[in-house]
Amino acid sequence: MPEKLGRDLDPAAVRAWCALALDALGREREEIDAINVYPVADGDTGTNLYLTVEAARQAVEALFTAGGDGGAGADDGAGGGGGGGAVPAPAATVRALAHGALIGARGNSGTILAQLLRGMADVLAHGCDGAHLARALSTASTAARRAVAHPVEGTILSVAEAAARAAGEAGPDLWDVARAAYDGARAALDATPGQLDVLARAGVVDAGGRGLVTVLGALVEALTGEAPPPVPRARRAAPLPAAAGVPGGDCAASGPAYEVIYLLEAGDDAVARLRARLDALGGSLVVVGGDGLWNVHVHVDDAGAAVEAGVEAGRPYRIRVTHFAADAARAAAAETGGSPAAEPVQRAVVAVVPGEGLAGLCAEAGATTVLALPGRPPASGELLDAIRRAHAREVVLLPNSAELRHTAAAVAEQARAEGVRVALIPTRAAVQGIAALAVHEPGRRFDEDVVAMTAAAGATRYGELAVAEHRSFTSAGVCQAGDVLGLIDGDVAVIGQDLAETAQGVLDRMLSGGGELVTLVLASDAPPALAGRLERHVRQRYLAVDTCVHHGGRQHAPLLIGVE
Repeated sequence: MPEKLGRDLDPAAVRAWCALALDALGREREEIDAINVYPVADGDTGTNLYLTVEAARQAVEALFTAGGDGGAGADDGAGGGGGGGAVPAPAATVRALAHGALIGARGNSGTILAQLLRGMADVLAHGCDGAHLARALSTASTAARRAVAHPVEGTILSVAEAAARAAGEAGPDLWDVARAAYDGARAALDATPGQLDVLARAGVVDAGGRGLVTVLGALVEALTGEAPPPVPRARRAAPLPAAAGVPGGDCAASGPAYEVIYLLEAGDDAVARLRARLDALGGSLVVVGGDGLWNVHVHVDDAGAAVEAGVEAGRPYRIRVTHFAADAARAAAAETGGSPAAEPVQRAVVAVVPGEGLAGLCAEAGATTVLALPGRPPASGELLDAIRRAHAREVVLLPNSAELRHTAAAVAEQARAEGVRVALIPTRAAVQGIAALAVHEPGRRFDEDVVAMTAAAGATRYGELAVAEHRSFTSAGVCQAGDVLGLIDGDVAVIGQDLAETAQGVLDRMLSGGGELVTLVLASDAPPALAGRLERHVRQRYLAVDTCVHHGGRQHAPLLIGVE
């Protein structure tokens, strides 16, 4: 039995809370996934909550590691700094908890949980006794409701509100407040089927609320050393008819096709405009965060439009797009006991993309995407997370970068150890990944599909334009700072002063050996007339060659070129 940690929610208690919550969600993840029917019956609420809490715990652990080295929490005054083994300040700890959850939030419920933790941190940063905890839970509930565009009763929001109300009615003792919050949440969870018809028809309680009860139970255990009685194990949700949607939700068969999540750096005014635009595009809109950093979650039919809205508002990154139809079909196959390997939906493609525009394009082609920012390639954890989010037994991994070759290989091995059949196609550029996706057919045998995609990628030469930052020697001669460099298959082939003329020179060299299709991917800051000029150049000089233009959004190169 864990040791009682005291009458304050001090840094050690917050650390224990994170560890206990993650452990409990790990045990209950599959059970929570199995009762997930709202807002989309995609069976991932438990997994999303687990990943959200995992990110929160990592942030807290990192703070303790830094504190042990003598640095964490000094900016908050009390309790930080010092030599080996120093404990971070209470305010720094709860803020790290909230920030980690915000950065790592997954899915609808995970995003709401992140806002709940942020709301709590805003109060607990100023005190960690029972009165502050009660006020923190109330602030968190209010903040979470404001973050959801169209709040629905019978969800995690109802459970959070009941927990806050019960905590406010409890005595001043911290333990009593925590127990009251847990008991109130338990009672509210049991009532959710009476508040939301889709839950009653499926014969389950709300999955997000179930996860919140688990998190609050971990808080009680961290403070008192005694775990509350476990919630009775839930049975799997009963199958719902095709038209099981409810007002404000996305459960109907005609509901949005994609879940889009991204982090966004933007100001308050821009986020207010973004909310209005995304609300018009789809449903299940949740925007959480503040102080310039936000986590955006929405269900839409047009994934590209949702991402572009983020580009207009600020700087989106860590973009994740999930296709619901594939998830639902996979869940149905598992439910009926069918052979997953024989079902097309058991296969997924995970692709690294260099810009927001290509993220939407690849998502519409059925891929799960990972965004690579200039100078910030995705880490192995991000790639592995994308493979896990794909929920497939067979995954084709397209790293689309020579720099990611070793990372992608390591991730593929990790995924194979988890039971996923992974084929790594060593694409070295995004245009090779686009070519591979173009011939991807989930209905084929896995090996045949991989061979076809590998052949398409291998038959695609790739080029790009870059601007030299300083004088240097290249394979095409000496370049000066500001020169336009035309690269073919990773090597500098053309040095020029004009973007369009250099691009034409690169195209001529790439097409000298033949070609049937030219793919142009333009960055958002590329000259508006560049695409038209290059299309005319190809049409006039290479009569049998077609041209396809894509807008990549913000990417490291003003122009990417592929020749198949």
